[in-house]
Amino acid sequence: MRLHRRHPWDLSPSQAIALQKEMAAEVDSTQPIDLDSVRLVAGVDVSVKDEQSQAAVVVVTYPGFLPVETVLARRPTPFPYIPGLLSFREGPVLEEAFEKLEAEPDVFLFDGMGIAHPRRIGIASHMGLWLQRPTIGCGKTLLCGRYKDLAEDKGSAAPLIDKGQTIGVALRTRSAKNPMFISPGHMADIPTAAELVLRCSPKYRLPEPIRLAHNAAGQFEP
Repeated sequence: MRLHRRHPWDLSPSQAIALQKEMAAEVDSTQPIDLDSVRLVAGVDVSVKDEQSQAAVVVVTYPGFLPVETVLARRPTPFPYIPGLLSFREGPVLEEAFEKLEAEPDVFLFDGMGIAHPRRIGIASHMGLWLQRPTIGCGKTLLCGRYKDLAEDKGSAAPLIDKGQTIGVALRTRSAKNPMFISPGHMADIPTAAELVLRCSPKYRLPEPIRLAHNAAGQFEP
């Protein structure tokens, strides 16, 4: 798959923050996804073991969720764990994985944040600028913002607000389970991002493409 490379990865934390502030202005979080035209969805995740990062991208049919392609990439973890700078830790190995893709997914779901990020450029937004495809951030834990109580039923949602701005939704993808925190990455808006994630979560809390990517990323072969 062709990527739009934007910058080198060997940056200090202060340089990374400065770059995020610069690139955030390019993120498009207002463009609805044409849900009726979606045929392939990719789940994206990275696991780390013994300072080795392994990325998995799993492409599935939509709405059937049948695996079409799985690609893996592994390399030494290049950047410390710093909240808000996940893309600089995972970006290099994701770049390698994306380059192996032969399929052309319509949408990418990331295990991580989109604009629900202090500088409005989580990993789904950042890598969305490299992919130039619709991307969605699916966070398991809250990074920033607040939301009001939401019902226990699957599909219940509450706006995620930070500094007076709506940056995503807290979405119950499974009844009586903790919500996911959904936000546009790039070339997506909040309503269609949340709707697609809900449709991609027929059984588990994690959307099925991300669940498959999570399982694949965690299998470290010798």
